[in-house]
Amino acid sequence: MRYTVAVFPGDGIGVEVVAEARKIIDTVNKLTDVQLEIREGIAGGASIDRYGVPLTDENLQLALSADAVLLGAVGGPKWEPLDYSIRPERALLALRKELGLFANLRPARVFPQLLSASTLKEDVIKNIDLIVVRELTGGLYFATPKGVETLPDGRRKGVNTLAYTEDEIRRIAKIAFEIARQRRKKVTSVDKANVLEATELWRNVVEEVHKDYPDVELNHMYVDNCAMQLVRNPGQFDVILTCNMFGDILSDEASMLTGSIGMLPSASLGEKGGMYEPVHGSAPDIAGQDKANPIATILSVAMMYRYTFKQDKIAEAIEKAVEKALEDGYRTQDIYEEGTTVVGTKKMGDIIAANLENILKA
Repeated sequence: MRYTVAVFPGDGIGVEVVAEARKIIDTVNKLTDVQLEIREGIAGGASIDRYGVPLTDENLQLALSADAVLLGAVGGPKWEPLDYSIRPERALLALRKELGLFANLRPARVFPQLLSASTLKEDVIKNIDLIVVRELTGGLYFATPKGVETLPDGRRKGVNTLAYTEDEIRRIAKIAFEIARQRRKKVTSVDKANVLEATELWRNVVEEVHKDYPDVELNHMYVDNCAMQLVRNPGQFDVILTCNMFGDILSDEASMLTGSIGMLPSASLGEKGGMYEPVHGSAPDIAGQDKANPIATILSVAMMYRYTFKQDKIAEAIEKAVEKALEDGYRTQDIYEEGTTVVGTKKMGDIIAANLENILKA
């Protein structure tokens, strides 16, 4: 089986962590019949420096022609003075739009070896293994009318609209239920149906989709209660399904339960393929210093094998390779604790790749 992957290292530490993720792909290519052909492109600030735009038409076509996209990170203070329309982040938004990526998946799992890294008590977080399924292309961030207008009396008025069609809700709900079937078969749909009509429709359509998944448990939760429950009893959640704005907030909250943003992968899915990237940013303050944690990007590659290429065994092998590195006491600086061994970006990538080779050979 052969597939193509468009790889955009991007800016800052994106270049370093993607290099380590490629070691994982090379190991899988060497030891299995699932062959990924890497086609590297340029996006973000690096593209601005070379071409004057965050994403060229040629690099967009590279992404569109691939079976999946792996992205490092884009942006940094260097490009912040630029007009919003041509900042590095526009590359990310353009890729999401043109690839039709409507579902964002953000897992939050606490590795047993990192329980002490979280700011919450160990007995609260020890069973965390959840995933936030966020609708990505509709809702408050995209619906119209929106903008800032000047009223006749000279005062300014800001307007944003929360709107969803039932088709938009149905397709994201289906993804959440399909993922739940592969996990612990529980979906928590988060809304504010008691005061927002658009999310009342959300609740109704989710219930309709649920009829096709009788083996999956469904419960509903208001967003304010969900935010509270995530820090009170996060172990109760399996799959959290929610709209764009709520998902943006809740996924960031869930990510910090695990102790380090450097451990968190993500996926954005559409009708075809998907884009995979670490949750962290470009971290220009440590770029080029061999200090970045590559684990989030490596776990994003695991998600790519699982969700785009349907290779669960390979995904599990990558996850076990990461866990073995942690069990053996290896840490990058962001997750260091007394009694463990600090290693750099490249060394951590080498260790995980070696573990993966042993697992795949077993």
